[in-house]
Amino acid sequence: MSIIYKNSFLKLEVVPSEVPWFKISLGEPENLLPQKQELLRKEILRVIDILNKAMMEFFNPDKINIVTFGTALPEYYWYVIARFKNDSYFPEEMWGEKQREGEYELKDFEKFIELIKKKL
Repeated sequence: MSIIYKNSFLKLEVVPSEVPWFKISLGEPENLLPQKQELLRKEILRVIDILNKAMMEFFNPDKINIVTFGTALPEYYWYVIARFKNDSYFPEEMWGEKQREGEYELKDFEKFIELIKKKL
């Protein structure tokens, strides 16, 4: 994964995939402290909103998956994934069982990354 944006609250990474897939994770553990939680929540929602709108406009997906995970480690993270009916895993999860050879090819992704960087 490569980091494309980072601030004191979170970092945004690209997950290698045939579809646009991003991971948002916490920047610093102290962001979970009660006095920082409201600012953290607003920043996470801001980044998710930017990704969601930009992916809908740029890639025209069939849907967007926004998934939250909390692991055994003290980390929470969010995936924002553009999904297409002809991707390899649709309608299943991207980390699940492959359904077919996908017909979706990720185009102009570097252009999209530059667009996201400007919006953030």
